[in-house]
Amino acid sequence: MTPMLTGFRVLDLTQFVAGPTCTRIMAELGADVVKVELSPTGDHARQSGLRARGKNLENCTQSTYFIQHNHSKRSLAIDLKNPKGQALLKKMLPKFDVLVENFAPGAVARMGLDYDTVKEINPRIVMCSISMAGQTGELSTQPGFDYMASAYGGITSAIGEGDRGPVQVPIAMGDSATGVSAAMAVGFALLHRERNGEGQHIDCSLLDTYVQMHEELIPRVSIRGKEAIPPRSGSQHFNGGPTGVFDAGDGSYIQIMVMPYQWKRIVAAMDMPQLADDPKFKSPRDRRTNRYELEKIIENWMASLPGRAAVLSALWKERVPAAPVLELDEVIEHPHLRERGSIREIDDPYLGNFSIPGKPPSFSGWTYKTRLKAPLLGEDNFTILQEFCELSADDVQKLHDQNVLVADQRANQPVSSLSNNEPKD
Repeated sequence: MTPMLTGFRVLDLTQFVAGPTCTRIMAELGADVVKVELSPTGDHARQSGLRARGKNLENCTQSTYFIQHNHSKRSLAIDLKNPKGQALLKKMLPKFDVLVENFAPGAVARMGLDYDTVKEINPRIVMCSISMAGQTGELSTQPGFDYMASAYGGITSAIGEGDRGPVQVPIAMGDSATGVSAAMAVGFALLHRERNGEGQHIDCSLLDTYVQMHEELIPRVSIRGKEAIPPRSGSQHFNGGPTGVFDAGDGSYIQIMVMPYQWKRIVAAMDMPQLADDPKFKSPRDRRTNRYELEKIIENWMASLPGRAAVLSALWKERVPAAPVLELDEVIEHPHLRERGSIREIDDPYLGNFSIPGKPPSFSGWTYKTRLKAPLLGEDNFTILQEFCELSADDVQKLHDQNVLVADQRANQPVSSLSNNEPKD
C-alpha cells in the first residue's frame, strides 16, 4: 500500500525533539525526509541517550535519543556557515515541498534561509519554524527549551504540593505535542497548496502549545482574577471529584477520576452507602473542599483489600474510571501497547535491539513499516547531493575534503563485527 505522503519531500533542519517529531511523523507517513545536520557533530541528540560503545565503534554517532526521533529519515551533514554549504541547500530547495526548522528565531536568516529567501527560490514551499516562544513578540529572542515554555505557560506553577514550591516537569510534553501540532499544520498547509498553489510560513511555538493545554481555567481566571487560580494540590486534583493518585496500600498507586455523575459508582464500589448522604461529600463543591479527608477514606478502603488488582477489580466492576500507575518498565511490556504498536522495537546494528515509542495514529488504508532504520551522521551525503544537486561522486568527495560535508566514518560501509559492544551513557 502506498503511504499517504509518498512523493512529498521534506528538508529537516531540526534538532532534539519538537522539530524531529514533526518530520519523523511525515517520514513515517511516506515523505522523503532529508535531515540536514550541522557539522561537525550533527543533531545534538546524537550526544544524548545511550550511545554506541565498544569494539570497532570509536566515535560512533548513533544514540538511542537520536534514533527514537529520527528513524526513517536520510542524513545530510553539512556546514551551513560555509557559503558553499548554503549554496548547496538553496540548490536543493526547488525540489522540496516542505522545510522545517527549530533554531532560535533569526538563526536560519544568518544561514541565508529565512522565509523570504526560501520563498523567492520556491514559492510553493511550506516552511515551518518551531521555537520556544514564536517568531514574533517580546519573548521571541529568548533562548529556551520545553521547560521554559512550561514555566511561561502556567503549567509548572500548577504542579507540586500545596505547602511547597512548584516542581520540575519530568518529561518534555510540550516538545512532543508541538511536534504533532506542527505535523498537522504542515499537512493542512500542503492541502491548501494543492488547492491554490500557494506555499506559506507556519510559526509553531512550544509556549502556544502549553497555553492550549489549559482545560478551562483561562476563561475562569480572566473573569474572576487571581483568586480563581487553584492552589497546588499534589496528588489530588484541585477540583475534587475525587480525582487523583491514591496509595493502594501495597506499595502501588492507582489513578482515579470521578465526574460528579459518577460519584455514586465509587460509593458502591467501596460499599459505603453512608458517604452518599454525608454532608461533607454530598455535592461536588463539598467533595472539592474536603478532598483530603476523602482521600484518606479511599486509601483506607484500598488498604483493606489484598492489593492493587483487587482494588481495580472492585472499581471497574462499578465502572469507576481507574488505572494502575505504571512504572515505565511496565508500560514498555504492557500487552495492550504492544498489540497496538504504541511500543515497538528497533534493531540498530550499532546499539542492538531496543524499544521505542510507537507509531502516529493508525489508518485503515495502510500500515506502517515494521523494520525501522536511523541514519548515521552524513550517511546519505553522496546519494542526496547526486540526486538533488547532480553532483558527481568526485564533487561530493571534494566537499568532504573541504569540510563542507562531514560524515561518520562508518557511513556507506558494511557494519563491522560488533561483538562485545554495549550501549552506554
